[in-house]
Amino acid sequence: MAFITFITTYRPIICGIADYAEFITRESPPGNWEVLSFDLESCGMPLRSDGAVPDDPVWHGIPSRDAFSASSVLAGLSPHENQVLWFQHEFGIWRDNSRFVGMLKGLDRPKVVTLHSLHFQSPETPYGLRRDEYSFLRSLLPDTDAITVFSDGVYNAVTSAFPVHADKVHVLRHGVHLYPEFARMDKVEAKARLHAYLVSESDLDQESKDNLRQQRVFLDPGTVIIGGVGFITPTKGIERLYHACHVLQQMLPEKNVVALYVGRLREPDSQPESKCAVELRSKYGAGSFLLETYLPRDMLALALRALDVYFYWPTDCTQSGIVAHALGAGATIACRDMEGVGETVRMAGGLTSTDFGQLIDGIKELIVNPMLRDELSERAVGYAELFSWRNQAARHFEIAERLSRSRIQLLLPAGPLAVGTGVGREQSLAL
Repeated sequence: MAFITFITTYRPIICGIADYAEFITRESPPGNWEVLSFDLESCGMPLRSDGAVPDDPVWHGIPSRDAFSASSVLAGLSPHENQVLWFQHEFGIWRDNSRFVGMLKGLDRPKVVTLHSLHFQSPETPYGLRRDEYSFLRSLLPDTDAITVFSDGVYNAVTSAFPVHADKVHVLRHGVHLYPEFARMDKVEAKARLHAYLVSESDLDQESKDNLRQQRVFLDPGTVIIGGVGFITPTKGIERLYHACHVLQQMLPEKNVVALYVGRLREPDSQPESKCAVELRSKYGAGSFLLETYLPRDMLALALRALDVYFYWPTDCTQSGIVAHALGAGATIACRDMEGVGETVRMAGGLTSTDFGQLIDGIKELIVNPMLRDELSERAVGYAELFSWRNQAARHFEIAERLSRSRIQLLLPAGPLAVGTGVGREQSLAL
């Protein structure tokens, strides 16, 4: 079996891609993987409060996001047969693209790069890629053995832009969480349990706890909750949640429609995030809630299940970690049809639209038809089972195995037995 060395941010670094790497390795075969990550003292990223370094086979030795090289990677590699180097790439993590490509050139092993932040709906190029993405891929593709992307949209954009490298591009969809305890839990129970946690165990301020007790928003069977969960960031379009609730309440005056967002700032010292939070606090009022607290993973899943409709209208996105949680929690999802998030939710049978007004009309139908909400929830769970982290980790090793075999055959003497197998598009494996 192939051995994968994942080169990425990793816990205790607080980062969506660090979480992604943890979820993949958690489901990877023991003894067949390791992680190379950044030096925790110089990575320039926030760390988890406990700062605990994992017991997993992890080496935190790459100097920083600005200072990295082939030699810094080689210094942390353990020698393994059939070794494949698998990089997680996002432009904010590897901040010098030319240096990144130079690093790949200096590594004489099979190399895969998972690209987390490629667009396919940008007007900047005829292919839907952004200009900087096109430029990066033009230099990257000749010096790597394979890249993986999360959506058909990105696959089509990259292969249209670089047809000569089409055989290197694979769709390997974002993994999805499975929460069997919550996915089919009755909404009444989910709401009651979330209410109990928020008012008794969370670190919410006392005013918010008292307000939840008085308003009984989770305990009133006649209340319909349209909401969101996760870190508060400007690109999530959280303010549109409150506007959507206002419009829906006018459309359905006989209903009690409430907007509710649960989350906190990822980086309290970040000016854009702090400004976003201040603006949100000024927008929500009667009939809406902004609950600023951190939810542990199980409570996050419970909250997503408790919402009658999970609403998401991002202003910029490629993928979404919170959507991966929502699918596995059996949430009824209504979101903007944008980039990979829109493609994912459409595949999962959720409600999507490029038009805000049309999405509101769709949510109205979900409010008046609880059976339709349940149907969307069931579809979400089906998607989560198909693209679970376990299944997607297995796809990683299938690709790595093919690459390592191809590399071995290329090193054999020329002859009829030395023909490379190549690597086909992963999407055919997953569907």
